[in-house]
Amino acid sequence: MAFTEDKPLLDVRHLSVSFADEGGELCAVDDVSFTVPRGQCVGIVGESGCGKSVTAMSLVRLLPRPAGRITGGQILFRGKDICQFNSRQLRRLRGGNIGVIFQEPMSALNPIMSIGEQLVETLVLHRDLNADEAWVEAVRLLKRVRIPAAEERAADYPGSLSGGMRQRVVIAMAMACHPQLIIADEPTTALDVTVQQQILALLGELQRDNRASTLLITHDLGVIAQNCDRVLVMYAGRIVESAPVCELFAAPRHAYTRALLAAMPRRGYAPKSMLPTIPGHVPTIRDHVAGCRFCQRMGVPPEQLTERPPLVEIGPEHFVEACPRCCAE
Repeated sequence: MAFTEDKPLLDVRHLSVSFADEGGELCAVDDVSFTVPRGQCVGIVGESGCGKSVTAMSLVRLLPRPAGRITGGQILFRGKDICQFNSRQLRRLRGGNIGVIFQEPMSALNPIMSIGEQLVETLVLHRDLNADEAWVEAVRLLKRVRIPAAEERAADYPGSLSGGMRQRVVIAMAMACHPQLIIADEPTTALDVTVQQQILALLGELQRDNRASTLLITHDLGVIAQNCDRVLVMYAGRIVESAPVCELFAAPRHAYTRALLAAMPRRGYAPKSMLPTIPGHVPTIRDHVAGCRFCQRMGVPPEQLTERPPLVEIGPEHFVEACPRCCAE
C-alpha cells in the first residue's frame, strides 16, 4: 500500500531490542509502539536506563554491533520498514531523510577535521554538491544555527568550540539535507540553562521552517512541556503512559508519571531544601520482571509480577499501562 501524507511519518510497531550477554540475550526495549505525525514534536521521557536512547538509535539502526540487535517489530518510515533496509539504503536514510542530533557532540564530531570539512562531507554525500558548492552551503548552515563569524569558524576544529557551539554544529549537520524527521537524543545535556533554551528554540524554529517532525529524547519534563505536542513516558524498556502533552500534565494516570511530575523543581522551595525523589532505582535489564516493573521498584515481590499489564486507551489518544496498583482512577 502506497504511503499517503495523512499517515504518520514514523510508525513504530511492537519494537523489541536485545543485547547479547554471557547468559543469553537481555531485552532492553520491550514491545514498544508509537507514531510520530508529520510536523509534530513527540517527546520520550524517563530516567537514565529506561531505554530512551536505545529506542532512538534503533530507528536508524545504529545499535552497537554485534551485541545489540532488533529482535521484533517494525519501524515504518513513510510506509517502508527500516528493519528491512540494506546498507546502501541505510546510508541514504541517515543524514538524508532522517537527521540525528546525538547526546554528546564531541562523540559525534571528528576531532581531526574542521567543522566546515565535516559539513562538506555530508553535503557532498547526500546532496550531490561539488566541493566549492558544499563549502558555501556549509557556511550558510553555520550562519543558520547562529554561529558568529561563520566563515572563520568553519575552519575551526571541534575542540576549540564551546559545548553550546558544538551542539549547534551537530544541529547544522543534522539539518543539512532538509530531513523529514529529526531525532534529538538529549540535545541539551551538560549545557547551561540559557544555552539550553537557545538550542531548543532553534530546534523548534528549524522544525517549523522545514516542515519536519521531531522525536525529542529527554529526562526533563520541563523541556517536554515547552516543546512537544505528545509525550511517551518510558520506564524499564516499556512505554507506561502516552498522551498529548496538556492531557498528561493535567491528568497523569500512571504512578511513575505522577512520581516524575512530583520530582520536578518548583518555585517556592526554600534554599538548600531537599527536592522530592522517587524511591529505589530503575532495574537493570538483567533484573526485569515480566509484570509491572514500577511495582518491582516499589517492593512488590517478583512472584506477584508475572503478567504484563495491558496498555489501554483511557481517553482520546491517552494510553496507560493498566496495572491495578499503579494506574489511578
